[in-house]
Amino acid sequence: MPSCTCEFRFYEELNDYLPPEQRKRTIAREITGTPSVKDAIESLGVPHTEIDLILVDGRSVRFDRRLRGGERIAVYPEFERFDISPLHRLRPKPLREPRFVADVHLGTLARFLRLLGFDTRYGNGLDDAELAAITSREKRILLTRDVGLLKRKAVVRGQWLRSRDPEQQVTEIVESLHLKRLLRPFTRCMACNGELVAIARQDVADLVPARVYRRFRSFKQCRDCRRVYWRGTHFMRLHRLVVELRRRER
Repeated sequence: MPSCTCEFRFYEELNDYLPPEQRKRTIAREITGTPSVKDAIESLGVPHTEIDLILVDGRSVRFDRRLRGGERIAVYPEFERFDISPLHRLRPKPLREPRFVADVHLGTLARFLRLLGFDTRYGNGLDDAELAAITSREKRILLTRDVGLLKRKAVVRGQWLRSRDPEQQVTEIVESLHLKRLLRPFTRCMACNGELVAIARQDVADLVPARVYRRFRSFKQCRDCRRVYWRGTHFMRLHRLVVELRRRER
């Protein structure tokens, strides 16, 4: 089967997925047959979940556009400041109430997001196929550091995390998805994702250590697993994180 060459150019943060020698420059790539533009782009390392606009020879196209060789392909991430509505916008509309599912390596991040008030599914027994199915079926944003997982066809919404540090990962998510106004700290259980409700102090006397009962006056309890929370280490760490997130410039 004969092969031809296409030229690709990726913009802004999409370059993070490319090896250093290919960033912010035109990439010539030989193609065989008539692959879809989506398959050709993902073969270079960029997952479709991060793409908002593709121009082929200056014209907006969808993911299923077939390449025949000789085309120039420009690939863009989400546009925040410009209205591109007349073009084929490829990213789905933002969820009114963002919900997440985290892969098996992001347990600490999942607990942070829950404590910040975000509905976050997590289980260390979920494999890649199950994660992809959950994000599609339940309309959740898939969080992962595995670029390959975001290339699965079933994944509609996803976020590739650059950092390995859970607190920095939280910052990435809140800033990239514009979630500051949706922060509701200390409203979800970090263990099971259930909602927290206030509970009278006298009702937790037999549920918390005596030293905790003596020291604290305010408690919350998970509706689902009945775990009890108070303003201890987790609260203070979460409070500092929230202050930092809200301090950052919009």
